Amino acid sequence: MVRLILFNKPYGVLCQFSQDGSDKPTLAQYIKVPGVYPAGRLDTDSEGLLLLTDDGKLQARIADPRFKLAKTYLAQVEGVPDEAALEALRRGVQLKDGLTRPAEAEPIPTPDLWPRGSPIRVRQTVPDSWIKLTLREGKNRQVRRMTAAVGFPTLRLVRWQIGEWSVEGLAPGEWRDV
Repeated sequence: MVRLILFNKPYGVLCQFSQDGSDKPTLAQYIKVPGVYPAGRLDTDSEGLLLLTDDGKLQARIADPRFKLAKTYLAQVEGVPDEAALEALRRGVQLKDGLTRPAEAEPIPTPDLWPRGSPIRVRQTVPDSWIKLTLREGKNRQVRRMTAAVGFPTLRLVRWQIGEWSVEGLAPGEWRDV
């Protein structure tokens, strides 16, 4: 039987089971299940849904951009993106490693999320706002690079959903089997 785990990765946790020489916490401190591995990655300074499985084929289908599995992120950005910036995200953004695939992008009200362990950078003269982005590829730090490229740097990034699986109902550090 294939095992699939939904994990709400907290801010600051390395997306691996082994220590990298730093004092950052790893998946091993949260998930005591032998034989499961992350299906994809989530940066240390990002939070939210991480899928883990013991099935290599499922892991590849989730993580490999060829399968175009939708990944939805909630991004708190510096400033308030206008329609031109959102449209640029929807068309695809030119990054140093190429043009991104078109994304779904829309402004959203401030989501009701858990508090983050480390506060975000706040500037008195610059407002912040939230957008929801859905991507079907996975370049390194892609959401952060895309929002910065259109003039609205990401302050907080939460992966909310991968395909049909969501982090809803899981507190940071919690996991459940599907």
